Amino acid sequence: MKHFLLFKTVILSALLSCAQEKKNDIPIDSDPKNYTTEVVVPDLQIPWGMVWLPDGSMLITEKKGELIHYKDGVKTNVENVPAVYNRNQGGLLDIELHPKYSENGWLYITYSSKEGSEKGGHTALIRAQLKNNQLTSIEPLYKGSPNTTRGHHFGSRIEFDNDGYVYFSIGDRGNRDGNPQDITKDGGKIYRLQDDGSIPKDNPFINDTSSKKAIFSYGHRNPQGMAIHPSTGKIWVHEHGPRGGDEINIIKKGINYGWPVITYGINYSGSSITDMTHKEGMEQPIYYWVPSIAPSGMDFVTSDKYPDWKNDLLVGSLKFQYLELVELDNNKVIGRKKIVDGIGRVRNVRQGPDGYIYVAVENKGIIKIIPN
Repeated sequence: MKHFLLFKTVILSALLSCAQEKKNDIPIDSDPKNYTTEVVVPDLQIPWGMVWLPDGSMLITEKKGELIHYKDGVKTNVENVPAVYNRNQGGLLDIELHPKYSENGWLYITYSSKEGSEKGGHTALIRAQLKNNQLTSIEPLYKGSPNTTRGHHFGSRIEFDNDGYVYFSIGDRGNRDGNPQDITKDGGKIYRLQDDGSIPKDNPFINDTSSKKAIFSYGHRNPQGMAIHPSTGKIWVHEHGPRGGDEINIIKKGINYGWPVITYGINYSGSSITDMTHKEGMEQPIYYWVPSIAPSGMDFVTSDKYPDWKNDLLVGSLKFQYLELVELDNNKVIGRKKIVDGIGRVRNVRQGPDGYIYVAVENKGIIKIIPN
């Protein structure tokens, strides 16, 4: 009887596991091709971040360390950009405008910084102003530590919420067993600050004397997509899994997202990381990809120019070189669709102030999607 009960438990667990796997086994539809594309900023290598200034011009970060001001068809390099630790995934990363940019002129930038006594680099957040085509009034807001010569998992994206807090991501810096689950260490975290870099008084670990008090959530691997939900105001993040197990998460205060204790992925060698996909006290993703698509950049579609895509989520795929439309019903993924299939390695996607979707593609540039 005992053996029968054990066998029954194993079978039920296996069936439950299969059910959980199937819940995210949504096939991807083919490219509808109901649009055309136009290269609006050509000849970029690895464009990572992009924003629009009030005059309609663009600021674009090149990972190698260049900040480009694109206006009236002309690209100009912005001067006085901080030196970056340009190694592998490190470099000049995301850029975002303060919600009241027209009043205060603050730009926010993440990059891999060499500052510190140790060799290598770590992700840093600064704010600065743009005057006479150079960065001025540069203020360091946060710097991960310690530096490491590992060249991967820097993150990093920036987003403001509706209360004016600035969120940014730092990947686990290749130290999955040491950083993501430890709130006394940087890496594998989503951080939240006041716009001036001070720590919000209601941050979840503000009263923990040994913690990094800027941490808002932890247990992340390498988040390279971040966007604010247009209706709920919640911060959404996607992150690279290992081999399989890329995730979309809704960020909640003080929550552990599980990496590497739980994951739907495996090591690149094919060996197991863990036999657990669930654990009490650890948050489940609202969606995960197996196999990995290597997600980079994401944004919600709110524009009336794309009625079939409105209120859904766009995610770039580095691995498969397309833009993925993640169809949503509230917080549930109900469908997937390829957009601009075969366009190249997508680094970022944003809806511009004109309502059009713009895609940053390696070795091509910024591409505009124009509905038919």
